[in-house]
Amino acid sequence: MPYVARWSRGAAGALLLLASAAHAQGLLIADSGTPYTADQATQGRPLYAQTCQSCHGAALEGTQFGPALTGAVFEGHWRGRTRAAFSQQIRTTMPPGRLGSLSSEAYANVESYILQANAGAAPADARAAPRPQNQAAGMMGAMQRPDKDPQYLAALKSHTDKLSALTSVTDAALQHPAAADWLMGRRTYDGLGYSPLSQINRSNVQHLRTAWSWVLPPSVNEMTPLIHDGVLFVSSGPAVQALDAATGDLLWQYLRSLPSGQGFGSSHGRALAIYGEKLFAPTADGHLVALETRTGHLLWDHEIVPSGAAGGGLALNGAPIVVKGTVIIGVSLGVGNPGGCFIVGLDAGSGKEKWRFHTIARPGQPGGDSWNGAPVEERFGGGVWTIGSYDPALDLVYFGIGNTYDTATLLEPRSGSASVSSNDGLYTDSTVALHPDTGALAWYFQHQKRDVWDLDWVFEQSLVRLNVAGRPKMLVVTGGKTALFEAMDAATGAFVFSSDVGVQNLVTAVDPLTGEKQMNPAIQPEAGKAKLMCPNSIGARNWQATALNPDSGVLFVPVLENCADYTYTPRGAAQTAQGGLDMHFSSRPPPHHDGNFGRLVAIDLQKRQILWTHRQRIPFASSTLATAGGLLFTGDVDRYFAAYDQATGKVLWRTRLAAAPESSPVTFAAHGHQYLAVVAGSGSPMGSASRAFVPDVVAPAAGVTLIVFELP
Repeated sequence: MPYVARWSRGAAGALLLLASAAHAQGLLIADSGTPYTADQATQGRPLYAQTCQSCHGAALEGTQFGPALTGAVFEGHWRGRTRAAFSQQIRTTMPPGRLGSLSSEAYANVESYILQANAGAAPADARAAPRPQNQAAGMMGAMQRPDKDPQYLAALKSHTDKLSALTSVTDAALQHPAAADWLMGRRTYDGLGYSPLSQINRSNVQHLRTAWSWVLPPSVNEMTPLIHDGVLFVSSGPAVQALDAATGDLLWQYLRSLPSGQGFGSSHGRALAIYGEKLFAPTADGHLVALETRTGHLLWDHEIVPSGAAGGGLALNGAPIVVKGTVIIGVSLGVGNPGGCFIVGLDAGSGKEKWRFHTIARPGQPGGDSWNGAPVEERFGGGVWTIGSYDPALDLVYFGIGNTYDTATLLEPRSGSASVSSNDGLYTDSTVALHPDTGALAWYFQHQKRDVWDLDWVFEQSLVRLNVAGRPKMLVVTGGKTALFEAMDAATGAFVFSSDVGVQNLVTAVDPLTGEKQMNPAIQPEAGKAKLMCPNSIGARNWQATALNPDSGVLFVPVLENCADYTYTPRGAAQTAQGGLDMHFSSRPPPHHDGNFGRLVAIDLQKRQILWTHRQRIPFASSTLATAGGLLFTGDVDRYFAAYDQATGKVLWRTRLAAAPESSPVTFAAHGHQYLAVVAGSGSPMGSASRAFVPDVVAPAAGVTLIVFELP
């Protein structure tokens, strides 16, 4: 039986209320989570009727589908235990098939209704030893656990042994991970999405078969599983779960309830992070939590995005990276958040904020005067919604910064000015290099000045050593939504070279020495006039990460061929000052298009030329994964997941899943056996936008499944 992690800290706050007098004679030990009010119980009654009554009965008497929630058996099980244990049991099992679907307040009210119905039970003995947490009863307590069942005890011991064997993830382990592990979003600090495993290779990949699968709570997907010492960690919707990587058995889970009115649809972390004995997970309500890797216990909970209006629509849509005990993550969106977005560094031990770097330059900083004279509170955007990378030798962490949304701030003269002044809008569309201990800026390189088309350069910063002028040099390689890729000196930020996939009409030329770009005058914004822009604001590439083989120096890029007719609609000065959108996009295929929207490109970075291109009608859906077996894995929106030959682009294997793999595939090893894992679930905004070009491809009903493949 898997261990279930304790209830969320956010729920505890909803329960610290004055106790009713009747509850003093109640069922549970009077711990800090015991008090509830009559009003809570009253509000819980209709919620119980809606979500619980069909199984547990109108009077809590139990039915054939669910045990009684009152009476001798129920009392016998819960007497002497804590309110926290009671809450944990409800929130990690109810409602069946819809875990986490109730808010924290709703769960608290249902619990209060049940406890009020049992308020006349015999008093709990505070001196009684509580049951071990792994001895929780099935459902809500009517069926006693067969504690003497040898098969149950053997399974419990196997799970306990698996978790006990987890080793601490050190700084050295993050710098030089075991080949069997996948410890961060793109596996390694250099952000390559590359694995040295080769048991699955070009000669045998056609024999791949399903090893196991696991249904996850509903979410928008886009996730990346992590694997350490044969344990797989994955997040989806309200849950963070630990599974046996070889068998798919659940070892523990942490479930988080959200405040009323907030769901799991818009804000989602794309990966977890692991360090020491802690697992770090961004949450849908803008927090970062630290969980104990062996148990799922909540160790700390830090609010990064303020709740309510104070949050300004910010979200944690990226992933954390841990560098020398500092957990680093950026926030995204900021359409209406004055001053824009930021990156924070938190202490891994305590969760306390150590530093904050604002991605919108402030007066007095480099680039602080690049906002057309607008004050800080009228500068917006600069989102960070992918994971950073890190160079231990240079001790620098790298992030891509997104666009601004309130484009009239950069395009229209300020009140009292006859013309527009300096308006590059730093640090939007830039790569920034930060010192991980302090968050201080080491250097920045702006790829696109004054981006008013929502064509971010926010994606992975791949670190690779290439020959430059006959000498090896560590470079940062990254590409924006235009699928124009650029390389910079990792130490200084100096421009080295660019490579264009060839699907954009924004940039007509790039200076080979400075990286300065010549812009197409035909697409410059004019108020009220529609213009053709390629790609659309969703990008020729988006969050789906590239992969880079460090031995061959070849970069693999999933591309969507698309365009838009866009219109600039400036608003009044007062509206502009409050944030919002001035650009409006109508998606369309490229002119004279042949109907092949999906493109997979291999770029030889050393030769600075395209090695091969694979085109197909169906747009790609997932990140790419490269392995030492000569394989490249990715999937598309028509539910196909495939392996390609890195050298030629030839399809070597493919299978059709239950839903599109709108996620980042990974590979790992357990007990000397290599596996391949991908999450299938057609929930991402990019997937929906891509399917619009192939309307005959329909996404299945909501559902998210983790699928693991193996060789026979």
